[in-house]
Amino acid sequence: MTLEMISLVGAMTLSLWPRIKHALHMFQQNRYEHQRYIPWVLQSKTTWALFFSTLLLGLALVASVVIDQPWVGVLLYLLVAFGSRLLKRKEKFVKPLVFTARVKRQTFVFFLIVIGVLVGITFISQEPSFTIIILGLVVLIMHVLIHFMMMLVGYITAPIESLVHRSYMSMTKKILKRNSRLIKIGITGSYGKTTSKNIMNEILSSSFYTLMTPASYNTPMGITKTVRELLKPIHQVFVCEMGADKMNDIHVLMGMVKPQFGLVTEVGPQHLDTFKTQENILKEKMKMIEELPTSGCGFINYDNELIRNYRIRNNVPVVRIGLEHPDCDYRAENISVTPLGCKFDVVSNEGMHITLETKLLGRHNVMNILFAVAVARHLQVDWDTIANAIKNLKPVKNRLEPKVLFGLNFIDNAYNSNPTSAKHSLEVLKMMPGIRFLITPGMVELGEKTDDYNETFGASMINHVDEVVLIGKIGSLPIQKGLMNSGFDMNHVHVVNSTQEAFDVVKKKATTQDTILIENDLPDAFIH
Repeated sequence: MTLEMISLVGAMTLSLWPRIKHALHMFQQNRYEHQRYIPWVLQSKTTWALFFSTLLLGLALVASVVIDQPWVGVLLYLLVAFGSRLLKRKEKFVKPLVFTARVKRQTFVFFLIVIGVLVGITFISQEPSFTIIILGLVVLIMHVLIHFMMMLVGYITAPIESLVHRSYMSMTKKILKRNSRLIKIGITGSYGKTTSKNIMNEILSSSFYTLMTPASYNTPMGITKTVRELLKPIHQVFVCEMGADKMNDIHVLMGMVKPQFGLVTEVGPQHLDTFKTQENILKEKMKMIEELPTSGCGFINYDNELIRNYRIRNNVPVVRIGLEHPDCDYRAENISVTPLGCKFDVVSNEGMHITLETKLLGRHNVMNILFAVAVARHLQVDWDTIANAIKNLKPVKNRLEPKVLFGLNFIDNAYNSNPTSAKHSLEVLKMMPGIRFLITPGMVELGEKTDDYNETFGASMINHVDEVVLIGKIGSLPIQKGLMNSGFDMNHVHVVNSTQEAFDVVKKKATTQDTILIENDLPDAFIH
């Protein structure tokens, strides 16, 4: 293999990097799961646009052979490839690629495959001009099939990732077992779990040395990372958020963490693409209660009809939390919601009646607070400590979080919207002063009913929102339909292609007296 050929193979391999990086990025945004990634690839307009642009380059390469100037086609290809790389550098993503250890392993395997194929061609082919053409055509094919190659890389690395996961999970079990006195609290639910986790951590930290899973570290690897890197012998309480987007997820996490206390905040339509049915979601979430030790305690949302009617297959004591249902152990009454926060009375099964205040926005946050109150009382935290902690609670990041951006008033509810969250957000926005703006790309992962839920979301905006900014011209069509059917003035609906363009709209139209709600901030893979 000549130096010339080595240089050519190297240049062609590097020219694939922007496409490889994009494939890695989208695979990561689809949670490294083929059942999510494959449908995304087949539905992505980028895949088909790339097919036609690559076809044109292929024709140019073939034409260069006809005129007996193969290097012309190769140079044209390299110019286009590296030009696209420069453009990609300037592209801003909502959620950039994170080069985790897993992504690095996948990148290594990706390049091994590419280099192996290209080097193999140079050894098989004896005619230099013919070799150049074959190399060019193969790399063009790789450009088109890059996402299918990503699937292959995913399958190749799956056994390695499985070993890594099992190793980390085993290590986490041993660490938690050594900390035998640690009070472990598991929290799950279709929504509300992250806010409940943060509120609980704030309240309990007044009386205990606590650790909680940060941000949305609610997967096996997120939890193992928290335990391995952050848990210390001095910790007394571990508040662990547990996410589930398919069957058996909670079972796996319960087996690893083994909490004594478990909360189910809500059960509703979310991740229907993978759960398929609402019944499956309910069964999986309720494993949080069913797999607790009988010496522990479960805490459930008794206002949720699905949870209330579920027959729990465990004799563990269960504490019922609610705002509406009268048969609760902890219930909120006289709820007053304003643009500045909430005030409400707590009536408990111990005969206590106390008034609490919080700066958190929205009636639904009263439920999140009640969960934390119930657990704190179970751990014998006094009422004065609880009341003081609740009064000083700060908004959770990206969950109805008031903030100032560009000198304008925003309410950031950007994290993973769902029908219930969207409804709560609109109620909060309705109370706000000035012109009320809404920025949203809509909701995803709701299975066959995704369009129906988005259409309902659009219809519910009337009388709650004055100016609507929708991200994604195709993805937002159901929301537009709902808006039109509700009689919303479509002159006040703006459809853009990106979050940055949405910000540009509100920067031009909003004033410091207005309020802008960001409802959901989809990964780039879902904006279309």
